[in-house]
Amino acid sequence: MDNDRKKKFISLNRQPLVIYSLATVSFLLILVRLFFLQLINHETYKKMSDENRIRLISTQPIRGRILDKNGLVLADSKFQYSLIIKPQYVPEVDWQRYRLSISNLLDIPMEYLQKKYESGLKNKQFAITLFDDLNVYQVIKYKEKENLFIGLEIETKLIRNYPYKTVASHVIGYTQPITDSEYKILSKQGYRLNDLIGRTGIEHVYEDHIRGEWGGEMIEVNSVGKFQKSLGIKPSKKGKDIQLTIDLNLQLVAEKVLKDKKGGAIIVMDPRDGAIRALASKPTFDLNFFSKDFKSQAEYDELFNSIDKPLFNRALNPYDPGSVWKIVTALAGLESGMFPSETLLETKACITYGSQCFREHNDKGFGLIGYEDALRVSSNTFFYQIGYGVGVDEIYKVSKKLGFESLSGIEISEQEGIGLVANSKWANDGRGWGEPGRTPWVPEDIASMSIGQFVVQVTPIQIARAYAVIANGGYLVTPHLSKIDGKSLLNQKPIKIDIDPINIQLIKSGLRKVVESGTGVSINYGVSNLPPVSGKTGTAEDGEGGSDHAWFVCFTPSEKSELLVVAFAQNTPGGGSVHALPMAREILKVWNEKK
Repeated sequence: MDNDRKKKFISLNRQPLVIYSLATVSFLLILVRLFFLQLINHETYKKMSDENRIRLISTQPIRGRILDKNGLVLADSKFQYSLIIKPQYVPEVDWQRYRLSISNLLDIPMEYLQKKYESGLKNKQFAITLFDDLNVYQVIKYKEKENLFIGLEIETKLIRNYPYKTVASHVIGYTQPITDSEYKILSKQGYRLNDLIGRTGIEHVYEDHIRGEWGGEMIEVNSVGKFQKSLGIKPSKKGKDIQLTIDLNLQLVAEKVLKDKKGGAIIVMDPRDGAIRALASKPTFDLNFFSKDFKSQAEYDELFNSIDKPLFNRALNPYDPGSVWKIVTALAGLESGMFPSETLLETKACITYGSQCFREHNDKGFGLIGYEDALRVSSNTFFYQIGYGVGVDEIYKVSKKLGFESLSGIEISEQEGIGLVANSKWANDGRGWGEPGRTPWVPEDIASMSIGQFVVQVTPIQIARAYAVIANGGYLVTPHLSKIDGKSLLNQKPIKIDIDPINIQLIKSGLRKVVESGTGVSINYGVSNLPPVSGKTGTAEDGEGGSDHAWFVCFTPSEKSELLVVAFAQNTPGGGSVHALPMAREILKVWNEKK
């Protein structure tokens, strides 16, 4: 056999071996693939298979309500009905006919419908909202004729609703859909894309309590997506209601008395335990704005970029307190022992500190007076002498005991500032803007501090706490807004502070005289059968250069007090007795009538 024939013979003999080897390798590859599919990646592919044949129809939970102390609804949820069109199913010629019929049927301007339709087409929407918030009457009328409108439907969704719109807006807070970036984190906590979440106020603080849990029905479909059977239903779980300490009657009057003010705040509190009965801030805003699907840029700018700052809670942020601060200077004089209770000081037209003569507000003085009369007539020169005599750090020490330059403890602390009470260390450290050692304490500072000006910035809620100490006989309370089963969720008991009760009683007597025959005497005008009231007026220069602020603080009854009111009118010149006191009087009037 020649060489060529020999090679051909060997090649033919090897062909079955090659085919066998290829078949074996292929079979092994298939086995390996099956091994990975059936054992290693079993769960992954099972999940993919389930997702292809199983659908989840989610059921949105109803968010818990927010109630006032008497059970009146301040926030709840309601169904919103919207008319939508799916343009891919509606020829243009049909739309021309639909828009006229819908306009006549639902009493919606045809121009409005056309504008919404064109906007949706421009944005390439597959479901265009033609009209939001249909009323029940409109829904019924549409349902009667819906077979005439192929490609249109009523969409139903649950939205947050605030019946009183702007009332207590800073307290209640608002909700918004979660963002894509938040969803990556919050999905692990049961949130869905575009689910609502509390952003501010009670809605934010008690989000976990209020929001509820999603439910739904799991169904099985076939390969073409048709329903086969239900695999089970898990009902959504309604969120829990939250009851506030707010009394809607007092809240409404607090909002009303602020209406003619440029800005300001009202706080009504029980001085015995810190329960807030009303908390209002002006300007305010409509909470229902955040439930709207469409919000124009102008609306956004009016709320978020306005120079009036409607989202800013003035009840929890600092301002110059003026004469309502004088109780702190008085207590510093008494507690230091340098100016005991029997102290009498000569008041004058003005007293010079440093390079400035600090004037008495009547430009002549009140003669020789003590603490009670100094509070009654709100003498500046009396308290200049007390403050300069004890020094800045004694005033600072007493202020800290009364809760100043710290958060009040109220639930909505994300809206709160701590303010400023000057002290020697603060000055030596640069006053927050200068170099250490270059901004020392000067005589003018102590005069200003003594009557609550410039180097003192406090919040209305801090003022409420401090005056509650006087009203309740020496206990620092934690302001709170919420309760469950009649108990505060904060569970903070009043704290007995280290101030002599005799000194507190002296201040209380002075505040009673303010209302009996001093700067606060008009609190009783036009009000009958009002229990004895104690209080203090205040007029403060605005450290930022604006018009004067007006303050009035009071509590009633003077002994065993049940109600405390802080009234603050921002940049409202004319004095606390002229602008702030009448606001408090209206609140006392309503409280007394309801009581």
